[in-house]
Amino acid sequence: MTTTTTPETITAAAAGTWQLGDLTVNRIGFGAMRLPQQGAALRADAVPSDRARSIAVLRKAVELGVNHIDTAAFYFSPLRSANELIGRALAPYVDDLVIVTKVGPTRVPSGEWGEHARTPEALRAQVEENLRQLGRDHLDVVNLRITGTDSVADRFGALAELREAGLIRHLGLSNVGPAHLDEALAIAPVVCVQNPYGIGAPAAQEEMLRLCGEKGIAFVPFYAIAGAGRETGAGGAESEEVLAVARERGVSAAQVRLAWTLHRGPHILAIPGTGDPAHLVDNVAAGALRLTEDELARLDAPHPSAS
Repeated sequence: MTTTTTPETITAAAAGTWQLGDLTVNRIGFGAMRLPQQGAALRADAVPSDRARSIAVLRKAVELGVNHIDTAAFYFSPLRSANELIGRALAPYVDDLVIVTKVGPTRVPSGEWGEHARTPEALRAQVEENLRQLGRDHLDVVNLRITGTDSVADRFGALAELREAGLIRHLGLSNVGPAHLDEALAIAPVVCVQNPYGIGAPAAQEEMLRLCGEKGIAFVPFYAIAGAGRETGAGGAESEEVLAVARERGVSAAQVRLAWTLHRGPHILAIPGTGDPAHLVDNVAAGALRLTEDELARLDAPHPSAS
């Protein structure tokens, strides 16, 4: 992509594709976490987003070739739910649209966080809630999201049973380490790992990226743009290396970060999220940005941790 390219003409197909099991997705997808609210995500006091604008962003994403949407039942704010917005905007769903959900974390209706679901009954209830909200009879991919280093065998095994029952097509993991991945693979196939990753990621996440590549598993970074900003977004000071490359290429810092992430391996899927139509166009266009070896070397220089 050069400075003369019109972002509006670039589709998600420019980033190439990857297989999530038997499902083909473009490597630039869309994360729905920010859709239900303005500003920082997943806060009990979040200000609801503009409903019409959020629906328009989702429809524009699909128009631009996005066929991989990441969501969760716990992505909500007062009056808004990411899953409900997805259903309102995109149902009836086109055949090639892959919706990836996650289970584990719980939020009460007020928005406060509760204990993670750990029993088969609690996990099934979360799967059924996602099915109900999305208006589907099965979920394409369900990621088990965890915290800490506890064994995932029982929880992943419960999801594997729901997969056998036909409620889930494929399984993934989120926020995990190598031991968790090994545990899960001993129970059922894993099609993706969703972990924090971006420029300046720690060695542990580089190792997870490498392991996933060796095993043919998609590695799906979250906070690839936000970095240390996490749920609040990329509001902090940007590194000079990123800004310099962005200036030279005539693109945004966010596009540079996304392009760098995609360069890290063909199995990497980006899921940038936004409630801004212009940012959506730029994020998708980042899939066509090919960084040079010199630019990659400059961006790979030591940075503060992105996680």
